[in-house]
Amino acid sequence: MAVQPAPTPPSLALLARRIDERLRVLLDAELARWTAFDPDLAEPIGEIGRLVLAGGKRLRPAFTHWGFVGAGGDPDDQRVVDAGAAFELMHAFALFHDDVMDDATSRRGALTTHTKFARHHEEGRWAGEARRFGDGVAILVGDLAFVYADQLMLGTSPQAWAIWNELRIELNIGQVLDILGGVRNDRRRDKAERICRYKSGKYTIERPLHLGAVMAAPDRADELLPALSAYGLPLGDAFQMRDDVMGAFGDEDLTGKPVGGDLREGKPTPLLARAVEASSAAQREVLDLVGRPGLTDEQVAAIQQVIVDTGALADLERTIDALTDEALAAIGRACITDHARDELVQLAHYVSWRHV
Repeated sequence: MAVQPAPTPPSLALLARRIDERLRVLLDAELARWTAFDPDLAEPIGEIGRLVLAGGKRLRPAFTHWGFVGAGGDPDDQRVVDAGAAFELMHAFALFHDDVMDDATSRRGALTTHTKFARHHEEGRWAGEARRFGDGVAILVGDLAFVYADQLMLGTSPQAWAIWNELRIELNIGQVLDILGGVRNDRRRDKAERICRYKSGKYTIERPLHLGAVMAAPDRADELLPALSAYGLPLGDAFQMRDDVMGAFGDEDLTGKPVGGDLREGKPTPLLARAVEASSAAQREVLDLVGRPGLTDEQVAAIQQVIVDTGALADLERTIDALTDEALAAIGRACITDHARDELVQLAHYVSWRHV
């Protein structure tokens, strides 16, 4: 099913430049500090900048910003820039670790960190096991990104810290459920949708909105947070479902990930759950190939065809449409500034119907 991509909101590029500038200042200073201490640290610490400044949509900073502005905050306030940069570093932490867990070889069109350092180990004929070395470096680099994210949140209120901590707990809970679902070949729709919400949707849209709103207007939290959740939760689900479509059918040149990556890794997605529910016995045999080691391109193509033939892809597209409509209706009722509402409407269209 062809879906017309929504245009990127113009404000997203402007916000991205501000976030990238803040990230460069922090990461350049840390790189200089630790390279002076020991030159061997240059490449590991440089990996953080290589990932976070190599692209990315900057959606989490954008939702933080418009939650802040929507609650009456000054759009030029440095606090919301720092919070947005913190989200990007926290997201990088998750990506470094996720790539290790998935044994992914590419991210944003480049080698993943654990793959890169495993190759260094092999080329240098160093002691021990190359894979364990690469994984270890990537995990530690991710941990550093996690700490740098916290540094950028210093000085925020206890309410903001409570949201910051909760969203990180939710992210890790979602990741645990994701890897359990993958190894168990769990194809239940309710499980897949729970994972979808907790590993990605909540910390991409709902929680950034909450953080921004509480930073701007802590006294209005009881009013603002439920209204923003009514928008953020369905839109977060739609966001991750769009990711699932791209993970199964996306163009590698656009996504920077191998074609059918989620099918090769055995991800328990709502898309796959729908296909399993609607499959015949013969189709189920093909779907049972998902997650098996060494899938060929032909097998991936056969799985993709079954997903289409069962109607699962079309059903998921209808669900994305319905969730987006629900989010748009909710933001229309929220007591936020008109400017923020207009931007959140544009972002809703973008995240639900993007191709990258």
